[in-house]
Amino acid sequence: MCGIIGYSGPRPAAPVLIDSLRRLEYRGYDSAGVAILDAHGGGTSTVIKSERKVAELARQLEDGAEPAGNLGIGHTRWATHGRPTVVNAHPHQDCTGRIHLIHNGIIENFRELRAELAAKGHEFVSETDTEVVPHLIEELYRGDLAAATRAALRRVHGAYALVIFCAEEPDLIVGARLNAPLVVGLGSEEVFVSSDITALIPYTKRMLLIGEGEVVAARPQSVEVTSLDGSRIEPRIITVDWDAEQAQKGGYPHFMLKEIHEQPETLRQSLRDRVDPDTGLTVLAGLGMDDARLASFENVAIVACGTAWIAGMVTKYAIEQLARLPVQVEPASEFRYRDPLVDGRTLVVAISQSGETADTLAAVREAHARGATVLGITNVVGSALALEADGTIYLQAGPEIGVAATKTFLAQMSCGLLLALRLGDARGLLDVDRHRELTRSLLELPPMLERALQLEPQLAEMAQRYAHARNAMFIGRGINFPVALEGALKLKEVSYIHAEGYAAGELKHGPIALLDPDVPVVALATRSRTLSKVVNNIQEVHAREAPVVALISEGENPFDSGMVRDVVEVPACDELLSPLVNVVPLQLFAYHIAVQRGCDVDQPRNLAKSVTVE
Repeated sequence: MCGIIGYSGPRPAAPVLIDSLRRLEYRGYDSAGVAILDAHGGGTSTVIKSERKVAELARQLEDGAEPAGNLGIGHTRWATHGRPTVVNAHPHQDCTGRIHLIHNGIIENFRELRAELAAKGHEFVSETDTEVVPHLIEELYRGDLAAATRAALRRVHGAYALVIFCAEEPDLIVGARLNAPLVVGLGSEEVFVSSDITALIPYTKRMLLIGEGEVVAARPQSVEVTSLDGSRIEPRIITVDWDAEQAQKGGYPHFMLKEIHEQPETLRQSLRDRVDPDTGLTVLAGLGMDDARLASFENVAIVACGTAWIAGMVTKYAIEQLARLPVQVEPASEFRYRDPLVDGRTLVVAISQSGETADTLAAVREAHARGATVLGITNVVGSALALEADGTIYLQAGPEIGVAATKTFLAQMSCGLLLALRLGDARGLLDVDRHRELTRSLLELPPMLERALQLEPQLAEMAQRYAHARNAMFIGRGINFPVALEGALKLKEVSYIHAEGYAAGELKHGPIALLDPDVPVVALATRSRTLSKVVNNIQEVHAREAPVVALISEGENPFDSGMVRDVVEVPACDELLSPLVNVVPLQLFAYHIAVQRGCDVDQPRNLAKSVTVE
């Protein structure tokens, strides 16, 4: 969702803000703005906004004299309340022009607050819910911005990540968060506040984590964290191991393509220190649960959204097969609204790349309220999910900039497989030799992914033939049914072609009515127990004259001549691990079709990287 950056220190603020906003563009947005305070120029503030991209904001700054000032805030907005216009763009300010504020989230009671403040004489200029907050802070300000912010937020209902400055406290940035991400970067006599670590890693790797309902008062030489009631909180500081180069394109035309090609190394990192070299068995140090606790669970519930939900489906197949535990997978957005049947005997696995997905966090809180144990699978150390879960498996995937998840999906699947192995081991139901065979095969997968990536020229050529399609289907069986769902999701996310994924056996129960020569069908037909059934399903597709693209295992073509238009051969591996290999050509296929159609691959329309509102 929205990108947030604040800076206070010795550098000119404007270049830091623009550079950081560019690093946050991947989150998705429709307008942008900055406010810069010149403490040495009479405490004046310069506000510049654009209803276009950050490049236009930068152009406006370049066309005029660069605003003086060593403190500022910047924002990229994804519109919720009010259209994407200059007036609605952030930052917003109070009546006096002293207080400037940026916000990610939703103020649910803004109408009541706005009516109350308007009755007191406050004038509003935008359609946004955000604008009530600087006016509320103005009403409560008595020379202490942090105190006024705490008092204001005690009256606010909703979700927020806020960054505020006031001209009367010219070196201070105040930040606050509730159900939306915010982190403080600690530099050398300078501080940064951002919605995303990615924006800060060129400047510092020392990060102060802000918890739910906490307020931070950040100055270049001091940082203080408090709760909303003013109680002091001991700062939690971590050092991240990402580097600036990881967040750059590295010669690739798009972040999405770069991240697809990073997947062999992503898998290596995801498996790092998670297979005991002496025993060959799985080790998951961050679980915080011993064998007895793991063995006590009677069922598993997986909650996630989007691609993470599909990774959850792969995890379901693995857990049920290896640990013999019943697993339900549910969209997190539905979980808390249906009176879920979870209790102290349930392990709830919450999957979120950012660890800040609002629906997933709401599901976690519902699960905790019902006595369940929560395990988080996330990429971000110090995220809300990591802080709230009883145990955590980190993806160890590094930063992912492209909005459409690729390498983090692979890491989510690998972590789900490791969890399944660990559960099977703890329950005493997984044969030790089978456990070692699977971990050995996992460690051997990165070179197979590299071979799958070598299929790119073939997939790029195929993309030219299918880029005209208006509809497409993806089919698979067993653990590759979720991969079919992911292939369809990737295609529609980045190319805007309507695509659906189905369990292959379900075609004849309805979707087959849609097939004709203009509807390509991508079939996952790699080595599996149900391969002969998949071949029968593809025969049904061929009989309706729909063109078939078949993924097969190398050297194992099961089709009669003419049944399949395009064959894509991928390295053969254990069926349980095959989703990690099979998804790679589907990602490349979607990417190249999107490029052929002239789509914005890294920032698809209407999508955001981290969805922090319901």
